[in-house]
Amino acid sequence: MIKRIVLSVSVALLGATGVLQPVLAARPAATVNLVGAGSTFDLPFFTKAFDVYCKQKRICVNYQAIGSGAGVQQITAKTVDFGASDVPMNPATELPAARKAGGPVLQVPIALGGVAIAYNIPGVKRGLHLTGPVIADMYMGITKYWDAKPIKKLNPKVKLPHLRVTPVYRSDSSGTSYIFTSYLAKVSDPWQGQVGVGKLPQWPAGVGGKGNPGVAATVQNTPGAVGYVELAYVLQNHMKDAMLQNRSGTWVFPTTKSVAAAASKFPHVSATQFSIVDAKGAASYPICGYSWVLMFKKQTDASKGKALKALMQWLATKGQTYAATLDYVALPKKVQLLAQKELKTVST
Repeated sequence: MIKRIVLSVSVALLGATGVLQPVLAARPAATVNLVGAGSTFDLPFFTKAFDVYCKQKRICVNYQAIGSGAGVQQITAKTVDFGASDVPMNPATELPAARKAGGPVLQVPIALGGVAIAYNIPGVKRGLHLTGPVIADMYMGITKYWDAKPIKKLNPKVKLPHLRVTPVYRSDSSGTSYIFTSYLAKVSDPWQGQVGVGKLPQWPAGVGGKGNPGVAATVQNTPGAVGYVELAYVLQNHMKDAMLQNRSGTWVFPTTKSVAAAASKFPHVSATQFSIVDAKGAASYPICGYSWVLMFKKQTDASKGKALKALMQWLATKGQTYAATLDYVALPKKVQLLAQKELKTVST
């Protein structure tokens, strides 16, 4: 039986910002060393899975969780063997730039998770009711206090303090921000019109944190804070998170079951049709998304290329076992098949 790895806040990996990662045993000497960079959304899953694979195959990975935007930049600059992003590369600018640098890019779905709305309100338990439009108004600086009428109306039995709302957002270019803002744009016309969707939008209010770990740490350390954080970080660190009203009008927590329910409504995802936010269905959590591995189809280093292809084939199938132990959702079978089909096109 696989033991659950408890993630804890530290400051070891991302400078001054906290990062959540498992404490793992020393790795064996590698026959092949690979380098990856990008999504912090994926970090807990990648840390465990890459450690297991290294011990089994002696193909080891140095993964730097520096954000999706930086992951795109690094694969384009060819300073890493693969990138990771919670949103596929922009076909208008990012894909052509990467193609010019190293040829066609393969984008493979590799992780599935939810984005929780975590908060720090002294005296208020987990499960505060929030809606998308109310969250948008907090991030736009319209709803300024936790006892404001729109929040009190949703939580009539909760004693809310007159405490200022501090929205916390990603200060780096982030695929998690893209997922979050794409949800807000779907449910809030003012957000769509004034802010829109992006990895690094112009945030109207709040304070920034670097990576999912930075947002999580800022929320934990700031009374009145609210932030959007990948589900694994929230659950493993016992942060208080909200119940959201989904498209069907049902109040749902972010859980692996509610994320899986949302994903089931979008059986045919691809690098061009990838959004799964605001899903139909009473059981669906509304802020969910896939993360994608980015790599060149033509691998110029035969040894590394074969190792990378084998690693990603394992990660998209058998490796999903470890995702499920860390509060992610294992990729649906159809998505695993899509990943395998794409990876077959890699040449070394």
